[in-house]
Amino acid sequence: MRMYDLITKKKHNEPLTDAEIEYMIDGYVKGDIPDYQMSSMLMAIWFNGMNDHEITELTKIMAKSGDMIDLSAIAGKKVDKHSTGGVGDKTTLIVAPIVAACGGKVAKMSGRGLGHTGGTVDKLESIPGYRTVLDRKEFFDTVNKCGVSLIGQSGNLAPADKKLYALRDVTATVDSIPLIASSIMSKKLAAGSDCILLDVKTGSGAFMKTLDDSIKLAQTMVNIGEGAGRRTVALITDMDTPLGYGIGNSIEVMESMDVLKGHGPADLTEVSLQLASNMLYLVGKGTPEECRKMAEKSIEDGTAFETFCTMVRAQGGDDSVLREKAERRGSRRSLRRARRRPRDEGQRHRLLRWHHPPQEVRRQGREGRSTRNALYVERSSPQRGGAHVSRGHEDRPERSEERAARLRARREGQSREILICGGTANDRRRTRNSHFAVGAAVLTKSGKVFGGCNIENASYPVGICAERTAISKAVSEGERDIVALAVVGDTPGPCSPCGMCRQFISEFKIPKIIMANLKGVRKTVTLEELLPFGFTDSDM
Repeated sequence: MRMYDLITKKKHNEPLTDAEIEYMIDGYVKGDIPDYQMSSMLMAIWFNGMNDHEITELTKIMAKSGDMIDLSAIAGKKVDKHSTGGVGDKTTLIVAPIVAACGGKVAKMSGRGLGHTGGTVDKLESIPGYRTVLDRKEFFDTVNKCGVSLIGQSGNLAPADKKLYALRDVTATVDSIPLIASSIMSKKLAAGSDCILLDVKTGSGAFMKTLDDSIKLAQTMVNIGEGAGRRTVALITDMDTPLGYGIGNSIEVMESMDVLKGHGPADLTEVSLQLASNMLYLVGKGTPEECRKMAEKSIEDGTAFETFCTMVRAQGGDDSVLREKAERRGSRRSLRRARRRPRDEGQRHRLLRWHHPPQEVRRQGREGRSTRNALYVERSSPQRGGAHVSRGHEDRPERSEERAARLRARREGQSREILICGGTANDRRRTRNSHFAVGAAVLTKSGKVFGGCNIENASYPVGICAERTAISKAVSEGERDIVALAVVGDTPGPCSPCGMCRQFISEFKIPKIIMANLKGVRKTVTLEELLPFGFTDSDM
């Protein structure tokens, strides 16, 4: 087997076999395959992509290139979480203790920040005495005692990813969905949890700038999780604006405590509850509605906050500064501001607090919400809305061959649903007159998703509704076969298309219409139910 031949295959968009992928990764990690050949392969992948099986196999081999952590010493089902990151993203500090307080187990190894925003480890190290480095036994003991432990990544975890990422960074191949997905998921698989929740950020402050790209990345990672036998859920959440009010390690810890005590920013609270309830659902704590109520109750009765404090004490931290903050706002000086590495000296005092978040200013006082108008791609029937959720499992155990058959069926366009849910209509909407934001999305038979928003005009008839925007985007890209449409608005019940939109929908014979509001209340109707006496070509 020669690397030259593998590069040639991928250059001609031919899939690599399992043995070829293993040869390529093992050879590169050992140093037998030089950088210049792997660079050529990365560029070929960037141009031609990889199929689902190739991506899953690549991820598994990368995960097995180093330590595969065995969490069997921790009782119960373990759930991990990964966020693609963004400004003000401190959700791990909130969702982990919520899940633990409700009976889940979170054994999480987190990273440091790679750029202007700190990582979870950087934030935790602003708590005096908190140790982010534990040996494996102490890590397991802490999870068994507290239900949660948050530490830094340790050991030889997925060294293939570390080496490949360094090469991608200098060869302009970072922004490849197969390579991004395999990089993230290889570390998640190696970390050993039974279930994985993925928080894929989208928007101007995120790595994935567009909703379509975020959906593709989320779907790819869910497929990897399924293929590796892990129960996996992906949520797409908004990062067009900073999350919450605070930006900076210590101030983000303080804001997280505000959420756990029940008086944090509305957007951060809602996103955290969505993430936590989905993690609880994954470990089998009940239906999505029941898990949401459990998460809310853990904040109301203070058990989530106490769980975090217990973990902090177990890992050598001083939880008195957290309690002081919770009781009287303004204990900022009690938390260390600096990261512990020399490279971060210039970032030591970069702490910001929004007095009025940008989205609130734009909405002129309208109630802020947490997650963007987004698409819900499901693989089992959802019970609750909230951000973009891609459920990669059914409620019963499933053999690998059954899962593969089900995935093939869905790739062929069978049994797929979409639902716009959670949050406000995306920030691109222009509602200068009504201030009534609506979002919509369509799913085509080819599997592509197109989102839309309402755009108003000083001359009222010139405006266009979200449903027609989404449909028009799909049609303008050459898509004619639309299998489902979803619409969400800030309405008491499911948001219904107007009469003009119903006629427009009828023109394209869209068989399924899902109507929802911001609280997740939804109703699915057929085209005939939406417009029983429609005007069609046959009437002309």
